[in-house]
Amino acid sequence: MTIPAWPAMMKRKTAAAYLDMSEAAFEREILIGRMPTSVMVGGREHWRKDAIDAAISALDGGGEPDWKRELRDRYGKAA
Repeated sequence: MTIPAWPAMMKRKTAAAYLDMSEAAFEREILIGRMPTSVMVGGREHWRKDAIDAAISALDGGGEPDWKRELRDRYGKAA
């Protein structure tokens, strides 16, 4: 099996593949806050690889990902 070089910015399908899950499962992880939200690039949703990596790290005790901390700091505890 050849492992691809993952891009810094990924569309939904690629981000889900990076996590070895279906697009529906990836969407559920976003909705419950375990994975980061997208950013718009070229009028389409993309996910930053480093934000996904930080979210994975947070899941196994690596700390709160930057994107989630930024939301909390901006909007308070409800974010």
